[in-house]
Amino acid sequence: MNKSSAKHRPLFHGVVLAVGFIVGGLFTHVARKYLPMGAVKEFMTTPVTPQLGPLHMDLIILKFAIGPIALDVSLLSLAGVLLAYLIARSLF
Repeated sequence: MNKSSAKHRPLFHGVVLAVGFIVGGLFTHVARKYLPMGAVKEFMTTPVTPQLGPLHMDLIILKFAIGPIALDVSLLSLAGVLLAYLIARSLF
């Protein structure tokens, strides 16, 4: 493994993770819209939503709030991440 390849690894994994969550979110959205009501739909699309915030900052001359920031993770979102990882690993 050469040094230039090792240097870009965190960025590569971050991009694969982001693409995977976007694809998984698309899978989840399509499943919520088109799957018939039932146990499979509930199991595949029920989210776990960790949330951070809101974070209030008071810097005397500047006041602002960030958040809340939430991540909607379902089983299909994780499937999207796995799919993106497998495709990226086979290409690179």
